[in-house]
Amino acid sequence: MKTLPVVQIRTTPSLLSIDADPGQYSIRQPKAEVKLNTRPSKLTVESHPIRLNVDQSKAFSAYTGGNMIDMNARIYSGIEQQFLQNMANRVQQGNQLAAIHKPGNTIANIIGTDWQPQPFPETRTPASFDNVDIRIETRPPDIRFQAAVSEMNVTVNRPEIEYQRGKLDIYVKQYASIQYTPPTVDMGL
Repeated sequence: MKTLPVVQIRTTPSLLSIDADPGQYSIRQPKAEVKLNTRPSKLTVESHPIRLNVDQSKAFSAYTGGNMIDMNARIYSGIEQQFLQNMANRVQQGNQLAAIHKPGNTIANIIGTDWQPQPFPETRTPASFDNVDIRIETRPPDIRFQAAVSEMNVTVNRPEIEYQRGKLDIYVKQYASIQYTPPTVDMGL
């Protein structure tokens, strides 16, 4: 028996080649910029001078008699007082002279004792430890305080992102092919 000739078909598949490298990310972020401004605290102390008042007018009045107006007033009032006292002494001497009939009331006894001079009125005031008045006036200091102030400014820099694409090569490594091989034909028939 004879077989039928068969056609041989030979196929070659296509081969695709894919060469891929992944892409690369590069992320960089610069540091944030920080600006810090501080106004320092401020303390202001203002002190006031001390006032010292010394009143020595009573002391000067005791030492020298003081001013002319006060001294003249003391002399005037002292002379008036002295005049009244001298007048009272003269009246008493007159009364003693009127009683001349009493023993011991002679003119020499009455007027002879009046030979001492009368002192001039005192022009000075009495001396005392309290003649100087001292007053001290103080005021508390003015204190002002300003607290420190800090200001912070932050500038944030955005991240810098770079992307480098990878390569993607797609190519045909082997093309598809079909090959037909016919059977051998016997020509001898």
